[in-house]
Amino acid sequence: MAMISTYLTPSSQLSGPKSSTAASPPLFSGLRRSSASLSTTQSFFHSVNSHTLRSSSSSNRTSRGIVAMAGSGKFFVGGNWKCNGTKDSIKQLVSDLNSATLEPDVDVVVGPPFVYIDQVKNSLTDRIEIAAQNSWIGKGGAFTGEISAEQLKDIGCKWVILGHSERRHVIGEDDQFIGKKAAYALGQDLGVIACIGELLEEREAGKTFDVYAVPSWDNIVIAYEPVWAIGTGKVASPEQAQEVHVAVRDWLAKNVSPEVASKTRIIYGGSVNAGNSAELAKKEDIDGFLVGGASLKGADFATIINSVTAKKVAA
Repeated sequence: MAMISTYLTPSSQLSGPKSSTAASPPLFSGLRRSSASLSTTQSFFHSVNSHTLRSSSSSNRTSRGIVAMAGSGKFFVGGNWKCNGTKDSIKQLVSDLNSATLEPDVDVVVGPPFVYIDQVKNSLTDRIEIAAQNSWIGKGGAFTGEISAEQLKDIGCKWVILGHSERRHVIGEDDQFIGKKAAYALGQDLGVIACIGELLEEREAGKTFDVYAVPSWDNIVIAYEPVWAIGTGKVASPEQAQEVHVAVRDWLAKNVSPEVASKTRIIYGGSVNAGNSAELAKKEDIDGFLVGGASLKGADFATIINSVTAKKVAA
């Protein structure tokens, strides 16, 4: 069983505001393997310290030719609609998505609010799959307000978004609790979009943030979302995002297997929009996006999906 801990430090230029008192930590500290035997239901997410991992490999990589993509998996774009929408607005959004021309070599997923999942499933093109925004830690029962993985599958969901910063920092979910959810969802054959990401002060301090103890990597997409960039209009530069993505992939290659490193999709989220997605997509280790506000606009979301074409021209 492998554990991932991502541990960031700022690049020389940061898109978010800087603290004048921040220390100067190493360039990048990152990922380690746990030798302990840990319960998959309790340790999927768990904070630990990590050792230093040099990130110079990101700048030393050479072009992979026509398609600038380090992983072998298909480009992946998810739309997280969060707590937004009405029946009428979602009907219009679905109509816009159904009429959009989308590049064929992209996996596309949208995550409506729970109460609209059935409406979306029954009206959205089969070209786009459905994700839930949360799930419970186990089978259903006397758990008021919760939704089980079995119920999500019953209504046609293929994916679930877990570990999002808003669940952590607003709702108060911790790594252990999120880990129980993730392990159970994977056990029920739901794909997991597993979110990782640091607060601004964590980035500036070089603080460890997330760990995964993963029973299987077959159905996981890792979404890197710097918390300081979510909904703020600030975006990690393509170079900053690439720095994190390449470190995660390198860690997977060294600590799990080169095959897992190649096939695991590592996507970026954090104020992604129609204007910046193409430049971000050009980076070799950015395998797609998890999109918030821009996914509520059909035309913009289609543009982000179609940014996969930027990889076909990236040197």
